[in-house]
Amino acid sequence: MADDQRRAPAGLSGLQSPRSGGFLPDTLFGRIWRWLGAVLGLPRLLGLARGMKRLGRTAVTSVPYTWLLLFFLAPFAIVLKISLAESVIAQPPYTALVEWTEGAVMHIRLSLGNFSFLFQDPLYVDAYINSLKVASFSTLLCLLIGYPMAYAIARAPEKLRPALLMLVVMPFWTSFLIRIYAWIGILKNNGLLNNFLMWLGVIDEPLPMLHTLFSVYVGMVYSYLPFMVLPLFATLVRLDKDLLEAAFDLGCRPFTAFLKVTLPLSFPGVLAGSLLVFIPAVGEFVIADLLGGPSTLMIGKMLWTEFFSNRDWPIASTLAIAMLAFLVVPIVIFQKVREHQAEKEEQA
Repeated sequence: MADDQRRAPAGLSGLQSPRSGGFLPDTLFGRIWRWLGAVLGLPRLLGLARGMKRLGRTAVTSVPYTWLLLFFLAPFAIVLKISLAESVIAQPPYTALVEWTEGAVMHIRLSLGNFSFLFQDPLYVDAYINSLKVASFSTLLCLLIGYPMAYAIARAPEKLRPALLMLVVMPFWTSFLIRIYAWIGILKNNGLLNNFLMWLGVIDEPLPMLHTLFSVYVGMVYSYLPFMVLPLFATLVRLDKDLLEAAFDLGCRPFTAFLKVTLPLSFPGVLAGSLLVFIPAVGEFVIADLLGGPSTLMIGKMLWTEFFSNRDWPIASTLAIAMLAFLVVPIVIFQKVREHQAEKEEQA
């Protein structure tokens, strides 16, 4: 055995014969193979292959981080920079944060007055409060309508589920702007809905539905309802039916079993769908502008006005940063709830 170990090339102990702990027999072929491995540097090639595998894994995981860096962090940094500047009549319409003077002296000028002005002006405060109110009520309406839909699809026969889900996502096949314009034709005074109600004799004159808060809620629920249904369906369809059968065996009525079994287990889907509806609804601009009219005060319209009408880019950027700060709170709460849920599942 000592002679075999002396004859084995350095770094090829794993290619030795079974008598020395390797897997190649001590034959002429085994000796030739070990000699070729030593000459060609087989251990280095194996190490290089493992290194390439780790490099490939790193390259794959770096793709989403690069995407976030380019399309989230970089634009956020630009908006944050503009929010710390001052508005001027120039191109671009804000002051520079870093200026070089004579003697290569660098001056950094940051303005926090935009953030203080944001909370001093009641117009912006009302816009934030109204946006949160509209988004919250729209999320509640989507939940009340979307939960029964998702529950019915999850309990439907498997052959019907793809068709029912297709009906839910079918509105996405049409442009969002075209769908909102279609609602204008439905809700206006001489629109389809008023004419139909007058034809039935329910009303004698057209009801003012367009450019009201009612039309905003209609547009919100219609546009964001699929974002509520799909996460709820994904959660409900995975529920273990044996739990419901056990509840029935213990004497629970169907509604009681729903409240004590189905509803608590579907809470992650409720939370995910609520976030998917609430977050874009807070900054919604198209629905508030086209269906709500000029009297609807929401933060999305304020952003548009400050950017393109008033050309006050620092204030508009400050509005966007503050809105993002508001939206981070529910996302953090959702993450904490998910972590707590995962811990409970691991303990169970």
